Amino acid sequence: MRILIMGGTRFIGVALTKILVDRGHEVVLFNRGSKPAPVEGITQIHGDRQNTNELKDKLKNEHFDAIFDNNGRELSDTKPLVELFKDKVEHFVYVSSAGVYLKSQQMPHIEGDPVDPQSRHKGKHETESYLKQIGLPWTSVRPVYIYGPSNYNDVEAWFFDRIVRDRPIPIPGDGLAITQLGHIKDLATAMAAILGNDKAKGQIYNISGDRYITLKGLALACTEATGKSTDEIKLVHFDPKQFDFGKRKAFPLRVQHFFTDIHKAKTELNWQPEFDLVAGLKDSFNKDYLISGRNKKEIDFSLDNEILKA
Repeated sequence: MRILIMGGTRFIGVALTKILVDRGHEVVLFNRGSKPAPVEGITQIHGDRQNTNELKDKLKNEHFDAIFDNNGRELSDTKPLVELFKDKVEHFVYVSSAGVYLKSQQMPHIEGDPVDPQSRHKGKHETESYLKQIGLPWTSVRPVYIYGPSNYNDVEAWFFDRIVRDRPIPIPGDGLAITQLGHIKDLATAMAAILGNDKAKGQIYNISGDRYITLKGLALACTEATGKSTDEIKLVHFDPKQFDFGKRKAFPLRVQHFFTDIHKAKTELNWQPEFDLVAGLKDSFNKDYLISGRNKKEIDFSLDNEILKA
């Protein structure tokens, strides 16, 4: 298949491109061109997707069997692309987020749960609703927290920064809120499994790891991934309501239960996560965190210091 990936040189796009090329697909990337393609020799089309005229001009004479929209955050990002290819593509795969779900007393979240109209990811759900109405073959994936090599969001690296420097780890509340992480390669593998699967058309899939973990447990798992003993670290619990952090984040994850059921994806996509959490964290620590030299960089711990001082 000839496949277009919107945003193919960062995180999700890198992992997905490698898998699709390994499976014999012809991959074309559309991005701003600030980073090299993750696989040598594949075609890159450089442009700004938020410039509708530029997007349509660069892609109007192209043909694709499938499109992966990895970086559309708002409906306005995706709509011009759909208008251009809605009658010309066999499958349109959209990366949404489990962040669209409305906070609930019943967990885990399943694909039919209500969404939060005030969520910061509401643009993702608006896009899903549009795809459902427009009449093209589409599938949406809703990851929870994604981690792994090349992660540009501070998730596991936030913990690694403190562990390698023997600093206390601030944990909000009692640390017993339950969350869920999925390795980037497992997400990309699930996305690739959507291609050619008629059962996946018109469906939404939660994609993440198959185990849940507490915030405290995540700190311990990250410690184990670095090769240190959990006896060597100190967890400092704090009440976020006692601080005025403004828009600054003192902790990288939601301080609430936030996890999903992934059985639908496992069953209908014939997919199974490869990584258990500690193995995946080791993969990220050894293949990205240490190699990038972040363990030796200067890190801003000013929020930590406010918490510890209090």
